[in-house]
Amino acid sequence: MSVKVETLVLFGATGDLAQRMLFPSLYNLHVDGLLEESLAIIGSGRTAMDRVEFHDQVRAALAEHLPGDRLETGAVDAFLARLDYCAIDAKAGTGYDALAALLGERMERPIGVYLSTPPSMFGPIAQGLASEGIACAECRIAMEKPIGHDLASSREVNEQVGSAFAEDHIFRIDHYLGKETVQNLLALRFANMLFEPLWNAQAIDHVQITVAETVGLEGRVSYYDGVGALKDMVQNHMLQLLAIIAMEPPSSVSATAVRDEKVKLLRSLRRMTAEDVKAHSVKGQYSSGAVNGAAVAGYADELGDPSNTETFVALKAFIDNWRWKGVPFYLRTGKRMPQRKSEVLIQFKPVPHNIFARVGAGKLDANMMIINLQPEENIRVKVMAKQPGLDRDGVKLKEVTMDVSLSHSFAGERRRIAYERLLLDFIEGDQTLFVRRDEVEAQWQWIDSIRDAWAAVDMPPQTYTAGSWGPSSAIALIERDGASWHD
Repeated sequence: MSVKVETLVLFGATGDLAQRMLFPSLYNLHVDGLLEESLAIIGSGRTAMDRVEFHDQVRAALAEHLPGDRLETGAVDAFLARLDYCAIDAKAGTGYDALAALLGERMERPIGVYLSTPPSMFGPIAQGLASEGIACAECRIAMEKPIGHDLASSREVNEQVGSAFAEDHIFRIDHYLGKETVQNLLALRFANMLFEPLWNAQAIDHVQITVAETVGLEGRVSYYDGVGALKDMVQNHMLQLLAIIAMEPPSSVSATAVRDEKVKLLRSLRRMTAEDVKAHSVKGQYSSGAVNGAAVAGYADELGDPSNTETFVALKAFIDNWRWKGVPFYLRTGKRMPQRKSEVLIQFKPVPHNIFARVGAGKLDANMMIINLQPEENIRVKVMAKQPGLDRDGVKLKEVTMDVSLSHSFAGERRRIAYERLLLDFIEGDQTLFVRRDEVEAQWQWIDSIRDAWAAVDMPPQTYTAGSWGPSSAIALIERDGASWHD
């Protein structure tokens, strides 16, 4: 799909995501000359306001969320000139006729609709748009995760949206895929002969994926409780990372080729049984403690009621294909962790024979690759090297780190917000970094197997102190195999 939309309609335009990420990203694209002059942006929300009031709100959001050196009065005014507003009550199903009237002759040209709304509104909004003819042949729609809360509800949402928009016009967003380092995983694997021949069970001992947050509920009480870490983080962000790390080489970087390989990988994930979850999964919930030196309340205290919702998950997963036969993938995510970080660790197997053992070198550390996604973006490879010296008392080897810092290697280039790329790809019709329906459903099938197994054994969350790395059983999960989490 190469047709660019000429009108972008943003539902949820008064919400936090739009104010914090979407409008700053669109402004940056505007300033950099990446948006066509003819592109109009229409914000929509339940709140009734006129165009001037909406402009004032967006201007304040840009001032709050962008650095001062990016803001110039003329550029802001020119950006705001693109913006209009139309109040729509999606829950009541009213206001779509007013949107159609505002669009006018633009209805005859491609329109992109971006839903920054609760997932329960995806289907009704798509149907409301279709009722006024806004879901045209060249129109497309983008949806923020999550898509449903299990496989059945995911299929229901996809059916509702799919009845109004064709699959190749539906863009499912996982903002992690817009991060520069996540995309760099493709370059790391498939643009370098150095790594891909070793990217398999013959050379790799295990893989760790960690997504740690220092925050707690942070105003998401109504959403998070009853959802939990497995659905909130593992089902989307972490499984997308795993798919990119472990998938087979695609034939090209086209949307179809890349997503075909991700689907194959996700379908190869071994489903968990009731017996599996006892040994291969850990649920946790944080109690009161301290994060970054500040005292914080426990989850139940923040919520105001006891709850069985997990705020931490650790999993030992297996991929049943030739490339990864027998290689464990350890996934870990949680709230109120000691530090905020997202990283992938590739632990290689040790060399088969230590030729330095007889000259005093001792044990050789196996090679390791650490891919940091946030807060810093870099790739580190740990290798063995000889210490300088005459070696009169034997050869001395030491583990050293080769560090590829993206911020240093590309120091002259501005680091873009992930949503800048995703919004531009949506406007231009490139689906490569968006999630296809069969990907979402493959992810839910695996997650549902874990949820069902947890329910079958009535597994409660274990308490961990805020500011720690989760329950002690999460440490035991990996140390039983002779490995350790990379903290």
